Amino acid sequence: MLSNFKRYERQILLKEIGTEGQEKILKAKVLVVGAGGLGCPVLQYLVAAGVGTIGVVDDDVVCLSNLQRQVLFKEEQLGCNKAKAAKQNLSSLNANCKIAVYNTKLTKKNAFALINPYDIIIGCTDNFESRIIIDTITKQLSKPFIHGSLSEFEGQVTVFNYKNGASYKELFNEPDDHHEFSKGILGAIPGIIGGIQAVECLKIITNTGDILSGKLMIYNGLNASFNTITY
Repeated sequence: MLSNFKRYERQILLKEIGTEGQEKILKAKVLVVGAGGLGCPVLQYLVAAGVGTIGVVDDDVVCLSNLQRQVLFKEEQLGCNKAKAAKQNLSSLNANCKIAVYNTKLTKKNAFALINPYDIIIGCTDNFESRIIIDTITKQLSKPFIHGSLSEFEGQVTVFNYKNGASYKELFNEPDDHHEFSKGILGAIPGIIGGIQAVECLKIITNTGDILSGKLMIYNGLNASFNTITY
């Protein structure tokens, strides 16, 4: 029996997870690339769920305009590296979670070394280049790549390279138009999309439910709709 049963009791009560699933969560290693609008809710929910080891890759610093949607950070952390600030705040949420900080930009040179130690990679970046890099390495290593993107009142989630499933380059062979910083964004939208990314991650870890592999989920906050496209 888990020594910290009480903390995860509400997850363990789910018949699809139980103690066996929770043990898998505690042993899982997840890399989150980007600690911005999507990365913040992803990190908070995975740490709260008990994911054993989480890596955070981000070389950016917290700025005032981030606080409208990147709710993990605080005013007193303005100017701090996002990965380091994230670890500081997440450690107070769950001290049992090991958080590795990578104060660097993901590049073609360092991507393999960063991605290789982890089971699942969650892409929370806002640019085509980094998504292509993650896609290439996760495909090479046969690791799931949980992709999320944002634009104004909308967000998208899908899972690439899951059990030899479709890759990012097969769906987006040129830059897509979902960029957090190129357009405005309603602050709550990243919370919804990041939350779905976290759900997909926990489903993969526990081998539960249908994974968004070969399916692109699109949420539109203006008309309160979810649409799923098969590709």
